[in-house]
Amino acid sequence: MRLIFADTFYWIAFVNPADAWYRRVRQAFKQLEPCKLITTDEVLVELLAFYSKSGVQLRQREANLVRDILDSPDIEVKQQTHESFLAGLTLYENRLDKGYSLTDCISMNTMQQLGIIEVLTHDKHFSQEGFDILFPE
Repeated sequence: MRLIFADTFYWIAFVNPADAWYRRVRQAFKQLEPCKLITTDEVLVELLAFYSKSGVQLRQREANLVRDILDSPDIEVKQQTHESFLAGLTLYENRLDKGYSLTDCISMNTMQQLGIIEVLTHDKHFSQEGFDILFPE
């Protein structure tokens, strides 16, 4: 089965009709099936942090999305571990000339470990590491 990594960008746009990427993300979701989405605890933390000051309605919508992600048989959430944190930190330190976030580094490591090359994002940092971003601008 095709494995695709879902970055924070994807989840941010997925449930927010006001997001500029909402329609394209929704459309892509339908076109990708059948596939298994992979994401990480760190991505979900980043998602919830992004909407933390967006009011009750969006906060509830995002909390519901995270619960749905965790319960979905079509989505695998890789657990945060101390080892994944340290591996992400190492990549972060090795790319000080880039604008990678720690979450990006952990995501990239996860993708490499699982042999995933496609990522649901428009973040060019992933293409700098050789991954195929599915939402180029």
